[in-house]
This record gives sequence, structure tokens and C-alpha cells, in this order.
Amino acid sequence: MANPVRTRIKICGITNHDDLRTTVAAGADALGFVFYPPSPRYVEPQLAADLISSMPAFVTSVGLFVNASIDQLRAVVSKAPVQLLQFHGDETPEQCQQLAAAVNRPFLRAFRVKTDTSPQDLLECEAQYRAASPLCQGLLLDTFVDSFGGSGKVFDWSLIPKELAPRVVLSGGLSVQNATDAVVRVRPYAVDISSGVELSKGIKDQLKVQAFVDAVRLADRTL
Repeated sequence: MANPVRTRIKICGITNHDDLRTTVAAGADALGFVFYPPSPRYVEPQLAADLISSMPAFVTSVGLFVNASIDQLRAVVSKAPVQLLQFHGDETPEQCQQLAAAVNRPFLRAFRVKTDTSPQDLLECEAQYRAASPLCQGLLLDTFVDSFGGSGKVFDWSLIPKELAPRVVLSGGLSVQNATDAVVRVRPYAVDISSGVELSKGIKDQLKVQAFVDAVRLADRTL
């Protein structure tokens, strides 16, 4: 009998205890905390520490950083001990290696997909970051926009090579409406959503979070 498919689900932009509790209860596998001050979903490290301390075992805490220095990263992680780093800026493979090693945490590298991105670009990018550091756990694929952070826009999923898809975190414009189709078509390891399940920036909609989780699970059953 084949193993059942189970796509992992990350809900990003957690800023308060109510959203943390309802998101965990809905079935999220990972929660994202944004440590990029210009973001409307930015969370102070001390508050993030308080939120992380209330997370149950086996739900992963993820810290999103944009072009942070080693000192800035250390200062955040010393207060808010996230389990996984997500680099969402212009960090090179060498910079990611140095940052992750400085706090001894595994990391994801966000790749912001452009209209002229090729499947080979994605494969080469993954290879470069994995070669640079044993702490690299793969790529998170988002849509390119001029600003950093989440885009809220969908990119062309057909650009993702079939051999890469089972290792990536799919992000960018996911919603309750397209989640099932996204998982069935791409078959990523995980999906990541933020604005698509919000009432307002930084505040989650409990019903949308549950509906998104249900939509992903529907895709899993279909596969």
C-alpha cells in the first residue's frame, strides 16, 4: 500500500496569540514570524519569543529575514529561538552559509520567480545554495515583485521542474480558491501562505485558515 500524500502547510505572518492558537488547531505544520521591520507583519523579537514559547511540539517556528547582518540575526535568534531561517532578500549562497552557521540553524532560500525565469535557473539556484551549506533545506518559490516579503501574486507553476517540485515550498498568491489545484499540479513538499488567509495585514481569518488547510488536504486525498 502506498504511503498517503501529506503536503506540509506553513502559515506566515503570525503576530498574536489568538492567531497562533487557531492556526495550530487548524492543522498548520509551521508558523512564520516576520523579522523585517518595513513589513506590516513585522513582529518584535520579544513578542515572537513569547509566541514561540506557547507553540506545541512538532510545529516548526520559522523566522523570515531580509538582508539581515550576522549581528542582527544573532540578536533576534538570541531572543526568539526560531527553528528554521527563511532568507527572503538578496542573500548570496555564501552569505546564507555564514548567517546560518552563525546561529546554527537550517535555512530556506526564497527564490522570487520572474517571467523570464527558466526551469534550469531553479535547478542551478538550488544546487548553488545546497553546495554552499549543509544547513540549506531547499528553496521557497515566490513571485517576483519590486518589494521584499510576500508577493500575494501567482507565478507560472509550469516553470517548476518535476524533479525539483517534491523538495520545494510553494508560495506566491496561494488562496483558498487555488490551493487544491496548486498542490495537485505542482505536488510540492510544502505550501506557504500569508495574505491569502488574512482579515487585515498581520491578522488572520480563522475561517480562511481552516478552509486553506482543508483545500490542501483535499488535494492530498486526490493524489
